[in-house]
Formats: sequence, C-alpha cells, structure tokens
Amino acid sequence: MPVKTFWEHVEVMRWMLIRCLAVVAVLAVGVFCFKGFVFDGIVFQPCRPDFVTYRAMCRLGDAIGISGLCPHVTEIEMININLSSQLMTHISMSFYVALVLALPYLVTELWFFVSPALYAKERKPAVAAVAAFFFQFFLGLALAYFLIFPLTFNFLGNYQVSDRIVNQISLNSYISTFIGMMLAMGLVFEMPVVAYFFARIGVLKSSLLRRYRKIAVVVVLILAAFITPSTDIFTMTLVAAPLYLLYEFSRMVVSRVEKRERGNSD
Repeated sequence: MPVKTFWEHVEVMRWMLIRCLAVVAVLAVGVFCFKGFVFDGIVFQPCRPDFVTYRAMCRLGDAIGISGLCPHVTEIEMININLSSQLMTHISMSFYVALVLALPYLVTELWFFVSPALYAKERKPAVAAVAAFFFQFFLGLALAYFLIFPLTFNFLGNYQVSDRIVNQISLNSYISTFIGMMLAMGLVFEMPVVAYFFARIGVLKSSLLRRYRKIAVVVVLILAAFITPSTDIFTMTLVAAPLYLLYEFSRMVVSRVEKRERGNSD
C-alpha cells in the first residue's frame, strides 16, 4: 500500500469529518421530529411517580419488608421563564441524543482513519479498548438515568427550607442537571479503561489503589450520601455499591496488567 503524504491524510480527515457531521445532522433532524417520545418518553420520565426505578424500589421494599425503601414521589412543577428556552432546549437535546446515537458510527470512522497506522499486534488490543469504552460509557449512562438522577431529582425537587417556599423547577435547571449527570457518570465509568492505559505505561500501580482503598470507601459513601441524603441505608447502598465496585474493578484491571507485564518480562 503506497504511503500517503501529509496533505492526503488531511484530505482523508476532512472527508471523515464531513461524513460525521452529516450523520449527526441527519440524526438530529430525525430526533427533532420525535419531540414527544424524546421528552415525555425519556427525558421527563424520572419526574413521574410511576417511573420504573420507583416502582422497582417499592416492590423490593414490599418483598423484604422495608417500607422505607419505597421513595415518596410527588409531581414537581416545571416552569419556563425565557421566551426561547423551550425551542433551544428542543434543538440542543436533539443534538445530544443524535450524538449518542451516532457514537458507534463516529468511532468506526475514527477507527478506519487510525487503523492503517497501527501494527497488526496493536489492532486487537485497540478493538478491545474501544469495546470496553462503549460498554463502560453506556453502563454509566444507564446507572445515572435509572438510579442516580431519579433519586437526586426527587430529593432536591422536594427539599424545602420552609413550607412558605414552593419549588418550581426551571426547564433550564432540569435539562442542565440531566445532561451534566449523564455525562459525568458516563465519564466516571471510564475509570477501568483509564486505569488500564495508566497501568500499561507504568503510572498506576495496584498497590497504590489497595493503599487508598479506605479513602475510596469514604469518598464513595460521602458521594452516595450527597446523591441520596437519606437515613435509609438501603437507598445509599444502591448508589454506593456500583461506585465502589467500579473502584475495585479498576484495581483488578491494573493488577492483571501488572501480572501480564511480569509474565512477558520473564
């Protein structure tokens, strides 16, 4: 295969970016047309008292005889105070959803652009890393959507410093919190992937993660208490357990990399 010049690589990258933008744009237009499904069926579902997470927690509470596990959910009024906010929210949310839907295609385009520069022995680990990235990212999105965001919204939306003050959540506040939490959890769940690469270059050691395990437990519990400020230990555990397991899984990944490196050196 002839070696491409610098400007030929630039031309290939230019067309790759054009195709990626075109796919995102088409998907965004398509998502824009399904306003009811996107907002009422997905984005605003955690506001509803019959959201799947609340119903599952109530069933679990009934099964184990702990009524406090069933969250008290009330309808929270949402308002819009800016003239163009609803239209801009519709457009921006269409773009965000389209970006998530297009992510497999975007990564595929990036792979076809980068793969010719990889050696044959590097391609298999690269494919595994991409698969792990997708799995961890969407797992983080699922945890945030079905557990962390509903519990956080239900608590903060009903929290009052005085009965004289009625909570009326603005549309912008809800959407920014929703998007921010989805993105944050998606990135947090990339911890094992990041730990893997840091371990490969020798920056991160499993002994370091073991040494700071107690601190990690405290940090996870504080985070869980902030997300679900409740005296109910079971609700806190529902949030804290996945985060701590993520830390332990990262430690195991680093430990496995170290064993493999020692085996190769022998």
